[in-house]
Amino acid sequence: MSFDAVAQQPKLLYLLQGLAAFAAVIALILLALHRGPVRRRAAALLLLAPALLLLTVGLLLPGLRTLVLSFTGDGGETWAGLDNYVWMFTDHRALVALRNTLAWAVLVPTASTAVGLLYAVAVARSRFRAPALALVLMPMAISFVGAGVVWKFVYAYRPPEAGQIGLLNQLVVALGGAPRQWLVDSPWNVLFLIVAMVWTQAGFAAVLLTGAIRAVPREPTEAALLDGASPRQVFRHVTLPSIRPTLLVVLLAQAIGTLKAFDIVKTMTGGQFDTGVLAHEMYDQAFRYGETGRGAALAVLLFLLVTPFVAHQVRARRRTG
Repeated sequence: MSFDAVAQQPKLLYLLQGLAAFAAVIALILLALHRGPVRRRAAALLLLAPALLLLTVGLLLPGLRTLVLSFTGDGGETWAGLDNYVWMFTDHRALVALRNTLAWAVLVPTASTAVGLLYAVAVARSRFRAPALALVLMPMAISFVGAGVVWKFVYAYRPPEAGQIGLLNQLVVALGGAPRQWLVDSPWNVLFLIVAMVWTQAGFAAVLLTGAIRAVPREPTEAALLDGASPRQVFRHVTLPSIRPTLLVVLLAQAIGTLKAFDIVKTMTGGQFDTGVLAHEMYDQAFRYGETGRGAALAVLLFLLVTPFVAHQVRARRRTG
C-alpha cells in the first residue's frame, strides 16, 4: 500500500505542531539558563520540563482520557456510570479473561524463573557458559508474534488419517496415540499457550541469574563445603539467599510483562476457546466490537493489576540505591 501524503496531512500537521512546541520549550529553557544565574532547584525543574511535558502529553493525558472513557457507553457517546465495571465482573467472557490473566501472572513468572534458575546453576561454572547462554537467549530474539507462529506449528492438528505436521502430534502418533487439538480443549489450552511464553522468557531469567550466581563470593561456599555440607545444602543455604534480590527482580519483571500478554494469544488462538486474557479482550472490545467504554474499563483494571508490581520494584531499587 502506497503512502498517501494528502490523506495523512492532518496527522503529519499534528506531529509537526508537537515537534515545534517541544523545540520551543527547549529553546526557552536554554534561553533562561543562558541569561543569568538560576537556583539549583529552578534549574532542575527547567531541565526536567521537556521530559515532564512528554510524560504529560504521552502518558498522563491519555491515562485520564481512558479513565473517563471507562464510564461511557455507545462508543463513548453516553454516560454509563459503573455499568462497564459491573459488566467486567459479571460477563462470562470477561471473567474468563481475568481468570486466564491471573493464571498467566502466577505460572509464567514462576515457571520461567525456575527453568532459568536450573539452567543458570548448570552453566554458571561451565567453560561453555557463553554459547550455552546464547542458545537459551535465542527465543528472545524472536518477537512474541514469531514465537506464537512457531508454537502454533508445534501444536498443529490434522485428522488421524492425514499426515501430522505438528511436532507434538507427530510424537504422539509415533508413540501409538491419537492426535489431539491441543489449542481447543479448555482449560489445558491455556497451559499450552503459557509454555510458549515461558519458552521466550526463560533465557532472560537464565542470564540474570547466571550473573548473580557467579557474583556469589567463593569464601562462604568453600567454608560450607569444608564443614561437610552437600552441594544441595550449599545451594539452598548459601547461594539461594545470596541471589534472592535478583530472583525477586526477575519475578517482578516477568509478572509485569505477563500481565500485558497479547501477541501470543492473538497469534495462536485469537482469544477463542476460552483462552482470552485481559489485554486481548481489551483490544477486542475497543477495536473489534466498538465498545470503547468496556475496553477502557479493562485497561484501567490492567493498570491497577500492574501498579503494585511496579511500585514494589521501584521501592526495591530505592532501597538498593
